[in-house]
Amino acid sequence: MSGTQERPLRADAARNRARVLDVATEVFTSRGVGVPTEEIARAAGVGVGTLFRHFPTKEALLEAVMVRRLEEMAAVTARLAAQADQAGAFFACFRLVVERSSGKNEFAQALAAAGVDVHAALRAPTEEIQTRLAGLLSAAQQAGAVRPELRLTELLALLVGTGAMLEQLGPDPAPRERIFEVVFDGLRPR
Repeated sequence: MSGTQERPLRADAARNRARVLDVATEVFTSRGVGVPTEEIARAAGVGVGTLFRHFPTKEALLEAVMVRRLEEMAAVTARLAAQADQAGAFFACFRLVVERSSGKNEFAQALAAAGVDVHAALRAPTEEIQTRLAGLLSAAQQAGAVRPELRLTELLALLVGTGAMLEQLGPDPAPRERIFEVVFDGLRPR
């Protein structure tokens, strides 16, 4: 066996890694990226040494959490794109991307400050999501549910802007829902 091949993780090690990622995703998303790795390890029920065996730095853990979030979003976006109701799929995907993007900027800033090339690290899942969004946009436009002049770059800007608005509103669902209603009304043809 060559020294460059990675051995597969033992079952218990794989469970520990998954548990650390689950907990880190929840904690970083709900409380911010400033939570110490020791607290993540404790909440995951593992020692800090176990955490660092899987993720040698806090930045490696943050990057893994971001990649995982985007991969999960890409998978859900793919399922939505396969639905027959293209208009419903488009609006559901818009909502999904906005809601799951919460805290993304904080993650990206922390990684960039540590010298991580965020765009390179997240390129594959980001491109997959954008490809799905382009397909959903086109299908919704062909179904007459979305303004025909809207382009992908404008849609991406609307997603980012809507996400920023919702972060300003806080957790109360009523104003958040009104923002979605206003944006969705603006996306529909006149």
